Amino acid sequence: MRAFYTVLFCVLLMACGDNKKEGDNQKYLSASNGNLNSISVVVDNLLWEDNLGENIRSIFAAPLNGLPNDEPLYRMRQIPPQVFDGFATRSRIVLKIEKGSETASTKIMKDVFAKPQTVAVVSGKTDRDIIAQLKENKSKIMDAFNKEEVKEKQRRINLSLLKDEDMETKLGFTVDIPSAYKIGKSTDDFFWIRKSLSNTKTMDLMFYEVPLNTISKDSTIMDIVNMRNNITKTKIPGEDDIYMTVEDAYAPFLYETIIDNKEAHEVRGVWEVKGQYMAGPFITYAIKDEVNKRYLIADGYVYAPSLEKREYIFELESIIKSIEIK
Repeated sequence: MRAFYTVLFCVLLMACGDNKKEGDNQKYLSASNGNLNSISVVVDNLLWEDNLGENIRSIFAAPLNGLPNDEPLYRMRQIPPQVFDGFATRSRIVLKIEKGSETASTKIMKDVFAKPQTVAVVSGKTDRDIIAQLKENKSKIMDAFNKEEVKEKQRRINLSLLKDEDMETKLGFTVDIPSAYKIGKSTDDFFWIRKSLSNTKTMDLMFYEVPLNTISKDSTIMDIVNMRNNITKTKIPGEDDIYMTVEDAYAPFLYETIIDNKEAHEVRGVWEVKGQYMAGPFITYAIKDEVNKRYLIADGYVYAPSLEKREYIFELESIIKSIEIK
């Protein structure tokens, strides 16, 4: 028995040693923090105040397309490298500038200092090298930042969800919508969902489907605008035949994206109500569902005069990007 206990003790001792060694190789990461769509820019004070800083601001604080008034893509907080430590490293999205490297490069890294987190490290020997990297890779960096922020917004949305099984069954998809929204209109092929910001200010969503031939490759943006105008005129008209429309004067912006691993057209612009002092931003996604021979249309728009609208549109974007087609 003495020999048995001696062997057992040795086995347990070795197991504890292995576990400790394994644990030592695992880096503990604190939870990330920060306001949505805010970047911590780690760069030397002199560089931030010079031409390099101007280029960073011109890229990441440029006005977001499709809003009635200029609002920045991201709000930025500059942090000198010497104080980028501890709590300062926990920002969810970080742009880190490293000057002096022999090789100019741009790296996108995940969960470096905190979790979840996206860090873009842009390096170069000179200011010119770094600026060239920023311009060349701005789309890649902003796409990575946007995905991180959408994921965080969706996490917050999922804390309390609207019960919308009827819509999901009839239109054949799932979507995560906060419980603060209410279904305003429900038919077999059209759903209008609203969130009240005050007595007069609202955020709205529309979901419906159209045949694939509704949107052509040669006139995509015109087809989507005409489709949207027809829907708002026939499905949600106001009193005295007043309805929402998108006019040529507010030229919308068209982008190509992916939702639920499917090609999608993204249109951003400004709507207005003819004869009324009412207008606001909208964002429309036409998701190509070839299996069901249709485009699933998800449209969000905001009416919030006197308020900044960037974060409202971002919420609608995050909701729509949670769509999964059955």
